[in-house]
Amino acid sequence: MINKALNGFTTAWKGLSLTLSHLFASNRKREVMHVSDNNYFKRMEGTNTIQYPKQALPSPEVGRYQLDVEIDDCIVCDLCAKICPVDCITIEQVKATELIGYTSDGSPKRIYPAQFDIDMAKCMYCGLCTIVCPTECIVMTDKYDRSVFELTDLTYEFSNMTPEEVEEKKALLENQLAQKQAAKLAAMNKKEGGA
Repeated sequence: MINKALNGFTTAWKGLSLTLSHLFASNRKREVMHVSDNNYFKRMEGTNTIQYPKQALPSPEVGRYQLDVEIDDCIVCDLCAKICPVDCITIEQVKATELIGYTSDGSPKRIYPAQFDIDMAKCMYCGLCTIVCPTECIVMTDKYDRSVFELTDLTYEFSNMTPEEVEEKKALLENQLAQKQAAKLAAMNKKEGGA
């Protein structure tokens, strides 16, 4: 009976001392360290909660967070939108009438990105879009906090074309296609007339 009472007091004292140590440790700020540091879990002192946004945990080198697109390097191949398992990437293409330019890796650009939107509310951060991109223009950044008040604010638009420019490029393409069709018909008529 005395052993049970002594065991009860010992257990209560251990629990109380642990609670008191955490109570006084809450006044100390947590030191921000990387999870790969030696003895990471043993060196944790102070509160377990960091004081965000004043303190931030270091993001891992291979972390998959916010997507970003370098639109000048995009050849509008549409591979990222096709491989996306949740359809969060929306791309609209307008073919150019001539070579537009080159990307930073030397790939020729022949298509305008009329629309290049990524809905980060749908994104599951799988990283497949970054893997299939031939020019590596779509990357995952180390930004992970995108708190917004409206859900629509999580749709990021990367195309730098205005609606007027899109209509102009479409009209140029239609004119070029019409001229090619007219030239083709004239060549066929000339061929039939000469035969």
